[in-house]
Amino acid sequence: MQQQFIETIKISNGKAANLPYHQARMERTIRHFFPQLALNTMPRLQDLITPKDSMSLFKARVVYGTHGVELVEYAPYSMRQISTLKIVHDDTISYSYKCTDRSVLNALTAQKTDCDEIIIVKNNLITDTSFTNLAIFDGNSWLTPKHPLLHGTRRALLLDNGLIKEADITEDDLMKAKRIRLFNAMIDFGEREIEPSGIKL
Repeated sequence: MQQQFIETIKISNGKAANLPYHQARMERTIRHFFPQLALNTMPRLQDLITPKDSMSLFKARVVYGTHGVELVEYAPYSMRQISTLKIVHDDTISYSYKCTDRSVLNALTAQKTDCDEIIIVKNNLITDTSFTNLAIFDGNSWLTPKHPLLHGTRRALLLDNGLIKEADITEDDLMKAKRIRLFNAMIDFGEREIEPSGIKL
């Protein structure tokens, strides 16, 4: 089965968000997995994403693989409610590229018991949830894991703008945090904030 990868892009009021970051990640992925495609002109998301003005909050899903971009689809977006997080451990997990095969993440998510979402710990360090990056506020700065499972596009934007800093974050750091924020391409920084009391070991 051929590998396929995804860029999930936020459409807000008919405008696509953070396209340069999505373009850069797509190009890195193509160069790594499909170097023959990189010999030609790279697909340009700004040409492929054509949102309508009526799209107040939509998700654009761009799927690409051996033959370049294979699918572009749009769907209304509704943000999940998350207030509790279950810590799960997996020292071998790898999800460095945003691919369509999420089986390893789904298997871990199945361990969330009665919680809304999971936080994945790898080699004693906090990484991500199953679908977002995260940051903790230690009283002075917003810190995000130095080694996330996936280098998200919003994470890159926040780092470039100096709003978050990279750090090694342990479970102890997480439990002592003043605040915890989850974010991804669809969720702005500050839209999902979790109380440390909502974390289950």
